[in-house]
Amino acid sequence: MSDRAKLPTAAGRVLTVNGGSSTIKFAMYDLAQPPRLRWRASIDRIGTDAATLRATGAEGASLAEVPLHSVDHAAAAGRFIDWLDERGERSSIAAVGHRVVHGGLSLLDPQPITPAVLAELRKSQPLDLSHLPREIALIEAFAKRLAGVPQVACFDTAFHRDLPAVAKRLPIPRRMSEAGVRRLGFHGLSYTFLLGELQRIAPNEAAGRIVFAHLGSGASLAAVHGGRAIDTTMAFTPLAGLVMATRPGDLDPGLVCHIMRTEKFSPDQMDEFLSKECGLLGVSQTSGDMRDLQSRRTADPRAAEAIDLFCYQAKKFVAAMAAAMGGLDGLVFAGGIGEHSPAVRAQICDGLSLLGVTIDAAKNQASAPIISGTGSDPGGRVVVRVMQTDEEIVIAETTCRVLKLHS
Repeated sequence: MSDRAKLPTAAGRVLTVNGGSSTIKFAMYDLAQPPRLRWRASIDRIGTDAATLRATGAEGASLAEVPLHSVDHAAAAGRFIDWLDERGERSSIAAVGHRVVHGGLSLLDPQPITPAVLAELRKSQPLDLSHLPREIALIEAFAKRLAGVPQVACFDTAFHRDLPAVAKRLPIPRRMSEAGVRRLGFHGLSYTFLLGELQRIAPNEAAGRIVFAHLGSGASLAAVHGGRAIDTTMAFTPLAGLVMATRPGDLDPGLVCHIMRTEKFSPDQMDEFLSKECGLLGVSQTSGDMRDLQSRRTADPRAAEAIDLFCYQAKKFVAAMAAAMGGLDGLVFAGGIGEHSPAVRAQICDGLSLLGVTIDAAKNQASAPIISGTGSDPGGRVVVRVMQTDEEIVIAETTCRVLKLHS
């Protein structure tokens, strides 16, 4: 029987797909207002013998742990769909929503994935070789195995589409700017969730001047004033801004030219080098994972230097974002590092008292929702929060809205 024949006429769930360089995150939601989580799953360490599918229920109970061995993204998606079949859940899927990091110069708004949209994504692959080829492979894999099920692309760049002109513009010839080359910004699904959650729990605070710090293997900051995106650290590609696990962040363009000449790199080789060999990994020469670096900090000066560089740059960018807004009312840490590393948060905040940032050591160590100082420091007027981001619920809500799905 064909895959199309297995699909029912009435389906009631939305599947979200969030593909990274070595991990794919999935989540299944019932159609509701808002969508209701059923379970989460992930496939980690894709491309290695340690690749594993893990799934947990909405309350955190383990549902599966399946070794997959060495698989690429497309094969990993196929194995995941096999697992859905084993659970009898594939036929319940009404739609699939994908996080797409880079939509090129023309794709910003979330939209159904049509042949024309897929063609535009293929054409845009050179802009983001770290993400787009894998995301396209996932879209194609689901289209093949879930024929007839609509898919929606949710672009990370959408959050930043209305940046002020001065923040959008890059110092390049105007003919390039007029062709669409500008600061695009990324991590938009995360920032959409964080801003929405802050508006829910602290609306007055959310209306102020907030710096959101999404710190993970990919890392960026965003300035939001009055609920509007004002600036962000990433630019035309996710390589820019803050130093990251394997990406350098901002670099002297002349250095890029120098490396290309001395190493005799082609543009594609240079892109690979900047995406996979720089950042924390390049500085430490051991790992781009902040957890590894912190475990080696006292024994390995290179690990300590990588951590110090990350925190130093993040601190500078917080101050720059505050300057762009004329002050700071809130600082929100999110992402794997932002949520789980008290030491990194403390090091970033150290020295930001001139902006009104102070933190309580005990609250910070406990990763409390609010880690601001108690007020003993008269400068400690900025609310500093730790928030768990949730890109998947944004994908699910966006997919339902785009396709007009209702419970």
